[in-house]
Parts: sequence; C-alpha cells; structure tokens
Amino acid sequence: MKNYYALVAGMPDLSPDDTKAGFTVEDFKAEYLPRLSAADRETVTLFFLQYDHRNLLARLAEGENAAFDERGMISREKLDEALEKVKAGDGQGRCLPAYVYEFVASYPVLKEEAERLPEDVLAAAYYHYAASSKNTFVRDWFLFNRNVNNILIALTARKYGFSAAPYLVGEDETTSALATSGARDFGLGAELDYLEEVARIHELADPVEKERKLDLLKWEWLEEHTFFHYFSVERLFAFLVRLDIIERWTHIDKERGGRLFRSLVERLKDEVEIPEEFKK
Repeated sequence: MKNYYALVAGMPDLSPDDTKAGFTVEDFKAEYLPRLSAADRETVTLFFLQYDHRNLLARLAEGENAAFDERGMISREKLDEALEKVKAGDGQGRCLPAYVYEFVASYPVLKEEAERLPEDVLAAAYYHYAASSKNTFVRDWFLFNRNVNNILIALTARKYGFSAAPYLVGEDETTSALATSGARDFGLGAELDYLEEVARIHELADPVEKERKLDLLKWEWLEEHTFFHYFSVERLFAFLVRLDIIERWTHIDKERGGRLFRSLVERLKDEVEIPEEFKK
C-alpha cells in the first residue's frame, strides 16, 4: 500500500460548518489525482464517475446545449464521441465503464417506462460497479450510501403505503429485508447501527434540514472509518468526499439565501405603503 505523506500533510482541515474550503474538487483532480499510483487513481476515479453520470443524463435529456460539470473525468467532446459510438453500435475505444454504455443503449426504453427513472437505473448500476472495487474502505462507503438511500425509500414506502421493492438497489439480504419486513427496524437494527438515525432524519419536515443531517451522518461515517488510515488513499478519498459536501452546501446556501432575500423583498413591498409621489 502506497502512502502519500506530502499530499495528506498538505490537505487543509475541513469542517462540516465550512462555507468554503479554499480547495475544490477540481483542484484535487488537477493536483492530487496525477500523483496517485495507477491502482489508487482507479479507486478515486470511482468517486468522479458521479459527475460523468450527471453530464451524461443532462446530455441525453437536454441535448448538446445541456449544462456540463467540469469535475467529471471525460470532456464534453469525449462524451459526445462515446454517445456516437453507442448509436453506431461501436464498442471500441470506451472511456467509461461498460455499464454506462449499456445504460445509454437502453435509455430510449427506460425513458418510456413509468416504474423507474433512468437516473435510478444508472445509480443502481453505479453501486453494483463500485462493489467490485478492490479497496475495502471504498466498497464499504458505497454500500453505506446505498443502504442509507434504500432505508429512506423503504420508510417512505411504508409511510405512504406502496411497495418499496421496485425502487430498492441491490440483491442482498439487507435489501430483501427492507422490501419485505414488517418489523419497525426491518429486522436490521443490530446489523445497521445507523438505521435509527436515518429513521429520525426521515421524519424531519424541512427537506434542507433533512439533507444537511444526512450529510453530517456521512461526514461522521468518514471520520470513524478513516481513524486508522493516516496517509493512505482512503484518507484522500474521504477528503475528496468532504470537499464535495462543502461545495454542494455552498451552492445550496446561496440558492436558499437568494430565495429568502427575494421573499423578504416581496413581503416588504406588501407591508410598506409607498407615498403617492413615488408611484409616478
């Protein structure tokens, strides 16, 4: 296992309360990724695939003028080239994992189906692909995320009286229990020590607060599971995830702040009587 003493020592300290990290996911991709071993680079690339998925889904839904996230591993040009290869039935020169090409080929059919959204199908394939990682920490991270999402789906299904099974990802005993168990904790309380916390978060009414609590849960999981990883790729991977969380909340807070400001202005307009001379 390779150690990255200089990289880890140079990483800024991150807190979930940070409004800006001073170092971005794009900085990581440009400065850190090239300095990793080939095997570790492949491991960290699993994280960056989420941005490629985002670009792919936008391109399929909106066409050539879709917004493009530069944090992905392939450029807009290479993505368009890959899509053309799929249309032409050409499987050569692939720059993305095989499951992505299979998804693109099936997209026209998926788009017409009412049962599952295309992005959910792609996410399921992503989790399955990540489960093949040789890195135990990374496999556990993706499994944790998959389980959290599945628990939320199962709780929502139970609350509104529909079957969770078509929407759950995975084919293991945990997923089966979430689909079929009538127990309060789906019979998984002893196995998943975070299930009760996810259930509490699920009950929150404010969607922004709910999202924030979920990210804090993930932050704590990373803290716990990297405690004995000091200068390894696991430490770098966790740092990258935290950067992504901070960047996302910087964006969310700006949007929410903008909405609150506009709401305040409209309320003031309604409450303040404007003198006649200023209405002319």
